[in-house]
Amino acid sequence: MTKKLNPQEVTELIDKGADIIVPIANGEPIRLLDILEENVEKLEGVKIHQLLALRSRRYIQGEFEQLKHVSYFLSGATRKVYQQAKMELVPNNFHEVPRLLKKTTKMSMIMTVASPMDEHGYFTFGTQADYISEFVGKVPFILEVNEHMPRTYGRNQIHISQIAGFVEHHAPLAEEKAAAPSDRDLLIAASIIEDIQDGDTLQIGIGSVPNAVISMLKDHRHLGIHTEMLPDGVVDLVKSGAVDGTRKFTNPGKIITTFAYGSKKLYDFLDNNPVVEFLPVSQVNDPREIAKEKNIVSINATTEVDLFGQCASETVGGKYYSSSGGQVDFARGVRFAENGKGYICMQSTAKNETISRIKINLTPGSVVTTGKNDVDNIVTEYGIARLHGASISERAKRLIAVAHPNFREELLFDAKKNGIVI
Repeated sequence: MTKKLNPQEVTELIDKGADIIVPIANGEPIRLLDILEENVEKLEGVKIHQLLALRSRRYIQGEFEQLKHVSYFLSGATRKVYQQAKMELVPNNFHEVPRLLKKTTKMSMIMTVASPMDEHGYFTFGTQADYISEFVGKVPFILEVNEHMPRTYGRNQIHISQIAGFVEHHAPLAEEKAAAPSDRDLLIAASIIEDIQDGDTLQIGIGSVPNAVISMLKDHRHLGIHTEMLPDGVVDLVKSGAVDGTRKFTNPGKIITTFAYGSKKLYDFLDNNPVVEFLPVSQVNDPREIAKEKNIVSINATTEVDLFGQCASETVGGKYYSSSGGQVDFARGVRFAENGKGYICMQSTAKNETISRIKINLTPGSVVTTGKNDVDNIVTEYGIARLHGASISERAKRLIAVAHPNFREELLFDAKKNGIVI
């Protein structure tokens, strides 16, 4: 039987030059990372690979030569460090992260939080499957057992015989409170709602607009969920009868996700709930799998769009803010789906209506996340610009029509001057 590990035993399992994989959000093991920092003098050339770190730490701040952070998606804990050129950021589409890790790292160890072991000897990764679950039985795991982590279903189980050991650390999960949507968010959501039919399957991204969309769907019926991140609002949609998944083409009756992040209400809903299944991101976010849901609707956000339809969703004002995540995975997935529809949302202006988010050219330093060939619909509080299949000139006109009225004349003048609009 695998034993409980003390700090020395944890450290002894870490080889020189090891690549340690840590999952996203609440899969982040607080105690295990504490142990690594407390015993950093015993480590050499170790890297921790992770998306969306929740907590700022000394190794993330670059304080240790022996222990470094490699990010695949920036967060509040890592954003400033990256902008100060103190850490690495690896470009990726979310569904490709497991393959990237296999290709570019030693895959030395996975450290993750888990729910307590059941009577059959199985732990679950709780709110996670993400980029770690497909490595069960293939890569050594050290678990941080937390009684607050819900026991969940899907391909996120691990048997005690498959782990190198475990520690215990019982702490409430981090919570993300959904921001109340603004009036402009509600206008954006109202446009999208008109396109959502009973029986559609939804992918819902992060942000106030997706939250607003969820709040307006309670009178719909037979909706399905196939999404990378499961947010709080889905709980209310299930309780209202809007979501039952009966018309899904894959995993009918099931809510499919790869990780969940929200409030305690969401975590309580997940606990021992067989309706929700956590699957590896290489499956959930694979555009070929997404396309099997013939009526998939994808809702995501961006920060600015140019008149070609290019979306800069991971930079703000030309500075890196996050990363690509799964936006492109779903943009391509809905394109392959028989009746797929993709919506990328934003308010039309920033900084108290002094800056248009629809631009002739993206802000210098911006990075294109969703390209012009993958974008479907752009939505602002002024309506939907339907871009797929439209010429460059026509899509520019449609984008200008949903820009803030204060900027439309200037945008049209610049578009004609630069030969974009004919």
